[in-house]
Amino acid sequence: MALQSVTPIAQLLHYSSNGRSPATQPPRNGLFVVDFAGLCGKSKRTRRKFGAASDRRTFPHFVSRNCHSVNAVLDVGRSSDAAASDQSTPMTPDLKPKVADLQDIISERGACGVGFIANLENKASHGIVEDALTALGCMEHRGGCGADNDSGDGSGLMSSIPWDLFDNWANKQGIASFDKLHTGVGMVFLPRDDNLMKEAKKVVVNIFRQEGLEVLGWRPVPVNASLVGYYAKETMPSIQQVFVKVVKEENVEDIERELYICRKLIERAASSESWGNELYFCSLSNQTIVYKGMLRSEVLGLFYSDLQSDLYKSPFAIYHRRYSTNTTPRWPLAQPMRLLGHNGEINTIQGNLNWMQSREASLKSPVWNGRENEIRPFGNPKASDSANLDSAAEFLLRSGHSAEEALMILVPEGYKNHPTLSIKYPEVIDFYDYYKGQMEAWDGPALLLFSDGKTVGACLDRNGLRPARYWRTSDNVVYVASEVGVVPVDDSKITMKGRLGPGMMIAADLISGQVYENTEVKKRVALSNPYGKWLQENMRSLKAVNFLSATVAENDAILRRQQAFGYSSEDVQMVIETMASQGKEPTFCMGDDIPLAILSQRPHMLYDYFKQRFAQVTNPAIDPLREGLVMSLEINIGKRQNILEVGPENASQVILSSPVLNEGELDLLLKDAKLKPQVLPTFFDIHKGVDGSLEKTLYRLCEAADEAVQNGCQLLVLSDRADELEATRPAIPILLAVGAVHQHLIQNGLRMSASIIVDTAQCFSTHQFACLIGYGASAICPYLALETCRQWRLSAKTVNLMRNGKMPTVTIEQAQKNFCKAVKAGLLKILSKMGISLLSSYCGAQIFEIYGLGKEVVDLAFCGSISCIGGLTFDELARETLSFWVKAFSEDTAKRLENFGFIQFRPGGEYHGNNPEMSKLLHKAVRQKNESAFSVYQQHLANRPVNVLRDLVEFKSDRTPIPVGKVEPAVSIVQRFCTGGMSLGAISRETHEAIAVAMNRIGGKSNSGEGGEDPIRWKPLTDVVDGYSPTLPHLKGLQNGDTATSAIKQVASGRFGVTPTFLVNADQLEIKIAQGAKPGEGGQLPGKKVSAYIARLRNSKPGVPLISPPPHHDIYSIEDLAQLIYDLHQVNPNAKVSVKLVAEAGIGTVASGVAKGNADVIQISGHDGGTGASPISSIKHAGGPWELGLTETHQTLISNGLRERVILRVDGGFKSGVDVLMAAAMGADEYGFGSVAMIATGCVMARICHTNNCPVGVASQREELRARFPGVPGDLVNFFLYVAEEVRGMLAQLGYEKLDDIIGQTNLLRPRDISLVKTQHLDLSYLLSNVGLPKWSSTTIRNQDVHTNGPVLDDVLLADQEISDAIENEKVVHKTIKIYNVDRAVCGRIAGVVAKKYGDTGFAGQLNITFQGSAGQSFGCFLTPGMNIRLVGEANDYVGKSISGGELVVTPVENTGFCPEDATIVGNTCLYGATGGQIFIRGKAGERFAVRNSLAQAVVEGTGDHCLEYMTGGCVVVLGKVGRNVAAGMTGGLAYILDEDDTFIPKVNREIVKIQRVNAPVGQMQLKSLIKAHVEKTGSGKGAAILKEWDKYLPLFWQLVPPSEEDTPEACADYEQTAAGAVTLQSA
Repeated sequence: MALQSVTPIAQLLHYSSNGRSPATQPPRNGLFVVDFAGLCGKSKRTRRKFGAASDRRTFPHFVSRNCHSVNAVLDVGRSSDAAASDQSTPMTPDLKPKVADLQDIISERGACGVGFIANLENKASHGIVEDALTALGCMEHRGGCGADNDSGDGSGLMSSIPWDLFDNWANKQGIASFDKLHTGVGMVFLPRDDNLMKEAKKVVVNIFRQEGLEVLGWRPVPVNASLVGYYAKETMPSIQQVFVKVVKEENVEDIERELYICRKLIERAASSESWGNELYFCSLSNQTIVYKGMLRSEVLGLFYSDLQSDLYKSPFAIYHRRYSTNTTPRWPLAQPMRLLGHNGEINTIQGNLNWMQSREASLKSPVWNGRENEIRPFGNPKASDSANLDSAAEFLLRSGHSAEEALMILVPEGYKNHPTLSIKYPEVIDFYDYYKGQMEAWDGPALLLFSDGKTVGACLDRNGLRPARYWRTSDNVVYVASEVGVVPVDDSKITMKGRLGPGMMIAADLISGQVYENTEVKKRVALSNPYGKWLQENMRSLKAVNFLSATVAENDAILRRQQAFGYSSEDVQMVIETMASQGKEPTFCMGDDIPLAILSQRPHMLYDYFKQRFAQVTNPAIDPLREGLVMSLEINIGKRQNILEVGPENASQVILSSPVLNEGELDLLLKDAKLKPQVLPTFFDIHKGVDGSLEKTLYRLCEAADEAVQNGCQLLVLSDRADELEATRPAIPILLAVGAVHQHLIQNGLRMSASIIVDTAQCFSTHQFACLIGYGASAICPYLALETCRQWRLSAKTVNLMRNGKMPTVTIEQAQKNFCKAVKAGLLKILSKMGISLLSSYCGAQIFEIYGLGKEVVDLAFCGSISCIGGLTFDELARETLSFWVKAFSEDTAKRLENFGFIQFRPGGEYHGNNPEMSKLLHKAVRQKNESAFSVYQQHLANRPVNVLRDLVEFKSDRTPIPVGKVEPAVSIVQRFCTGGMSLGAISRETHEAIAVAMNRIGGKSNSGEGGEDPIRWKPLTDVVDGYSPTLPHLKGLQNGDTATSAIKQVASGRFGVTPTFLVNADQLEIKIAQGAKPGEGGQLPGKKVSAYIARLRNSKPGVPLISPPPHHDIYSIEDLAQLIYDLHQVNPNAKVSVKLVAEAGIGTVASGVAKGNADVIQISGHDGGTGASPISSIKHAGGPWELGLTETHQTLISNGLRERVILRVDGGFKSGVDVLMAAAMGADEYGFGSVAMIATGCVMARICHTNNCPVGVASQREELRARFPGVPGDLVNFFLYVAEEVRGMLAQLGYEKLDDIIGQTNLLRPRDISLVKTQHLDLSYLLSNVGLPKWSSTTIRNQDVHTNGPVLDDVLLADQEISDAIENEKVVHKTIKIYNVDRAVCGRIAGVVAKKYGDTGFAGQLNITFQGSAGQSFGCFLTPGMNIRLVGEANDYVGKSISGGELVVTPVENTGFCPEDATIVGNTCLYGATGGQIFIRGKAGERFAVRNSLAQAVVEGTGDHCLEYMTGGCVVVLGKVGRNVAAGMTGGLAYILDEDDTFIPKVNREIVKIQRVNAPVGQMQLKSLIKAHVEKTGSGKGAAILKEWDKYLPLFWQLVPPSEEDTPEACADYEQTAAGAVTLQSA
């Protein structure tokens, strides 16, 4: 259908001033498309088709689409399970439940674009289906494509059943017309093989017959297979429809239920057949049907010819485009599912599946007539998270709940402290409170569309982390979509425009024709039962009990317990005491450079084998500091009754406000008669020998728990408290006990009947609490930690320090309260790293991976968690536990706790990779340029104890060695080296610049880190005399021709210093998703490190601490990350874009998504990376070794045919050429050095970076310390050349001439013959596995062109003679052009061109460009001064991202049918990181408006939640309503907010800002002039009304003032007096 054309674009299209119209006239009867594929040659993304649909629309059918390099690889070996469908393996009644396995879960991730269209008069038409297909085409950029660029990740459409179409087919077949009331239609994927297909059909027909249903016929669905991509075709099923008659039921609910039972029975019968995973029902219903497949969205309607038929009519349609980050998207996983279309990610999926499975035994409802067993299981870990959520919702629906109610139960909103709900809708809060104890929330970012055929609706997750816009027209059609502008609608017909905010729902009842907005829907559901009354009568809250005021035991008894349970003096002094005195987690710096627990020669507590998982790319971390309002640590304990029988007894539970209990609270619970609590002691007996004792005791413990629960116990307390410790009865590691009991009860169907609580000495740090909760404990009483707090407070040393004022005074109760407060804050942080809001969803969700426990241990206690290197057996674990225990009983027991040296290096303590001896040897080698000294350094590293995974393997080669002279030269090897992203601010200017100069000399790359860069560094030096340059006067050892620019410039979540000029001066742009030392959380720069220089570069205030949020504002999901990559390629088309990830299980899946998102480089960081400041628990317990992350990434990319598209870079603890060669063999192209580069320039590993007191001025901003900086660039150059020479020597030994030849060659590695202290059971097969090699050499991959965005609208504008002339010669130009939602990041490239030529402020011309239509994402990003952009229409997310100047006006079309100030006209996260400019919006904005704004001025007529978050400067005026949590983290700038109905105050986050009326005359002037400008530019009615009655409105404005602005004339009414007449009015 498309013409492959190679005519120049200009001949095909003429651009008239009023927009773009194809010069080719379409034929009358369809769509005429001109395809520019032939032109883009090697374009990597978006090709655009021009053409116009010829029927009732004049909407240019632009469709962008992932079109990757032409030589995309097609011959990838398919994995055998590619065709595996998501059909569960239903369990035969005697099968034990299987726990969800993380490995299954992480290989399926997805994200997407979705929407629905519904006719409220319930009129079916073909137009609705056509509109849905058009919208789907405009969502193409929200989806992904495989390596063949043609197999979409999946798209689909749900509608009501097109009976006319089917009757027409039936008549031709000679079948009677269908009885619509009693016929079910199944859309079925069948096996491709004819014989297997016959067998499958036979099974289906037999089950329908058994159930008494009559099969009326099979209809092969007409498809056009030629449109399907290469990969998709390989797994394409045979697609047929089956028609069945349900005779015995009359009402719709019963018919649907009967069809549901049949489908479940068919799934179960099929599961035992060889073709079982090739049979899948897309839908089987009397109401709805789903057409879907592994197709690109623009192809769906052409593939299924039914969808083109005029007889295909429906009153509604739900459409969905999938972006699956996983390996092999599969046909059944395309969406919509049977009830839902889901765009998002369920973070708690593993816990949800486990709990659903535990629930199976108790789920009963009269509607099933005792057939509950036949329809199990309700979850399937092998399917995607969306498929599982769908099956849970479908089960609730078929059990008699409405669709809206089912979603409110599964995906509740953040209803706590919600101003609107608590005042107006208390019954909704009661509903949520009631179900909170029944069903753990399915938590994570999600936009859910649902329909059961009678209602169509949409709801958004509690954080509002997906865009959702809706609009309604005068002809009674409602639209909901991820983006606006996807369907052509006449603006004058629109009667309402809005967006779904966090936790909101909208539902259209097709039968009554009503649209219910959020609270109406919820109120209707909540009033169906007296939930409030039930809660009042049955729910009990645990009362807080005071802490003990004296120690319980003697000091030496406390000491013995601490020794027996594995405490070290660091744990007590650095962790427990810090928390007790300050009420927060201890901060530390550098990284974690001790051996993994399994490799260590010292005993570790069991918790140290677990690493926390964290969110990256597929879903965002939450911000526990600033957005904690959606988070809660509440947890219910007691029996969970049958959720299907709604009644008062379900509410009989106890609420704990947090999972941290003190001794008194535990006693209260033990006295609660309704809970029938039972205490189970957790000790194992070794007097007959250690072997087998631990395992036997665990089995006995599980049996005891089992028996207790069967006898009605609702609360199990696992306790290691004993009056006297016995030498032969050590305590079981409590985490092991909890995991074992939890798993045992799940497998026996008893887990819902009781809660587990832990009374333990073995728990004092936040990570330990998180582990216990994650593996099933509901609450913990850390009795020994509390005793330690009391002992510390009573000790003579503490008393003296407090008396002398060296330490703030705290009481003994306060010390314990502080400890608990710190634990709670730490728990919120750990939940938020994974993007989880509620502790109740985290409980049992097992969000950890394990490094160093063997299969037998994992299968018994941590079933479903990943432990890919194997490790300890039960007996080895018992011995490790015992080695702590015996310390309490030996004769010569030390009088004080031992210091293991796990945190701080100390002689005789644990080995640290970065130790003083190593840094001395390195300094000597590089400063003296002494080769023999460097070989001493190498020898030191070679003789170290086993420290990291790569120490367990060595090189082997079957080639003979070659002379070093034949190996590629050092100068070409060093070009693959990079340094880490260390921010200027965390380290000093001297260090930062010395590193950059050195890297530029050798042709490697240094990294700016977060925080911008001084433009003075971008030009080569020409004024060097004797090693000194007046340009950079603080450096020594310079040469002429040096530049101090960082080749890689970082774009992190704080966006500090990210201006257009910064971006266009980069060789590479790095998007920092996560940091090795603290993945999943933001950064912090203490106020004392923010000097005037740092503040200038970051557009902030000196002395005010800077907090970077966790990476979530414009990278909520994979499609948002793809958008940010697109933005950066737009502003600087010559810079490669890299994405920095941290190793964790499942990173291969994430990396595939990033590669499809068009990144050029993927960087994998190990958990051992350094940091300037981070909580200890984050440094120690999050992230995995890079060896595993790199291996997984490299191999997954190869299996997907994506490896050639990206450069793989790796970093984390690199110190030598051996590390480089290991990384190369595992698949990396480039190598990053962080801490070691700092050591080479002078760092002495004092480990006090976070204090600003670095003794050698490397990590301090203090002038007097910076003067001591010893480094010169030459030292670092020497280091890298030595490393490169070491690599050459090893290559020669192995017999290879260049690095290219060994990259990815894992066959060169073999396990070292080495004996570890703890175990001989490590399994390295994963590291040594190999799935093949890339098609190209590493050098070819590194030298390929930057990926492009393909043809974009900006190119059209820049090609315009007048515009290019205006930029070249600083003239004034006016232009008008049409815009569509597929035009993304418009103006970004123009801004880049201006910034490159004139910098951020130098352009004197004016580009006045007006756009008409619906703009795509990131409209007007990176604007520079002189660009005046106007949009008449509407826009999507990220408007005005990082603008640094200019003017942006967004206003609706004239004569709209809706009221502009009530309509949402721009999307979420507008003005993110802006550093200048003005923006005027006539209408409302979405969530997080002006986040991290540092200088822009804005006027808007209403916003969503989290407005002004993290603002550090500028001025924002809001002439309308705002959402919750205003001004969280706002440290600079001013805001004026109109409050007409007195509802504003409770919505403000009061932590930093103060709220006052606009009293200062200067402030009143500022406000009035901004509103005047707004009215002039947008014609705002609201603004005009305010100006007209200024005296009436002025008192209704509130002014928000952060402390740094309190003394400004705008905020301070009596400013004149304070400044003694010398008033200079600063402009805002």
